[in-house]
Amino acid sequence: MIEYIIRRVLIMFPTLFVISVIVFTVIQLPPGDFLTTYAINLEQSGEPVAMEVLDALRERYGLDKPMVVQYFKWIGGILLRGDFGQSFGHWRPVKDLIWERLGLTASIALITIVITWMIAVPIGIYSATHQYKLSDYAFTFVGYIGLSIPAFMLALLVMNAAHMKFGLDVGGLFSDEFIDAPWSLARVVDLLQHIWVPVLVLSVGGTAGLIRVMRANLLDQLELPYVETARASGLSETKLLLKYPVRVAINPIVSTIGWMLPQLFSGSVIVAMVLSLQTTGPLLLRALMDQDMHLAGAMIMILSALTVVGTLISDILLAWVDPRIRFERQTS
Repeated sequence: MIEYIIRRVLIMFPTLFVISVIVFTVIQLPPGDFLTTYAINLEQSGEPVAMEVLDALRERYGLDKPMVVQYFKWIGGILLRGDFGQSFGHWRPVKDLIWERLGLTASIALITIVITWMIAVPIGIYSATHQYKLSDYAFTFVGYIGLSIPAFMLALLVMNAAHMKFGLDVGGLFSDEFIDAPWSLARVVDLLQHIWVPVLVLSVGGTAGLIRVMRANLLDQLELPYVETARASGLSETKLLLKYPVRVAINPIVSTIGWMLPQLFSGSVIVAMVLSLQTTGPLLLRALMDQDMHLAGAMIMILSALTVVGTLISDILLAWVDPRIRFERQTS
């Protein structure tokens, strides 16, 4: 198991290097750069454009250098100094912009994943073991409703209901007086009073989908001969269920961590914009629209790293849940 984990970790480093090259290349593909877009916006607003100022800024940030030089300057700053560069759109260091938003996004993501699993797995098991019962039909109906409602529409419905019924403004993650305030117990309490809304909105669709996956996989396993053999050996139904078919049926759900983690960390951009969340989603969208290459590149690299880390976590959990995976690696 340890050898398997070490092998997977070593594969991460060349993977992240290739991803960094692709990310930087893709960001450079649109014509021009941020300063070109900046100059066009100034001209459209009627403000004078000083070309010598733009040339000085282009030289200062290395935008006049070949793309290869820009890449190694960018990736070298990240690896050697933890410096993600300067955000052109905000005129601030990238790390100052993303860390607090990343922490808030991480909180929403982790809480959402835990709640999704805690609800979806037990309901999926219950629904599969009570096939065609009234409760199974009820969970199936609720699951289809959860899958069919777009997350941004659910966010609008929750905000409207909270305002109309209780007179509450549930948008954002903080009240106005705590948005720029330093961290304190009062700010944490205010965050907890707001964070339930994005968690609810983001967990509905994921929970409904995982219920359907868990139910379908477990139904397939319950029909296999090994379940009847284990039942004939005298195992109790609950112990049999949890020891054999559930461990196999949960494999596809465990593997979803690889894409669920970066998807939630991206902040579900549309939901974040509807709820006015101070997460990474709207920040990434604006950076891409403004061609703010250092900010966009840093955030895409973080999401890519989370994808790789999520895949690693999935592989480790799969090897722990299903011994056949470890055995296949050893025999190969």
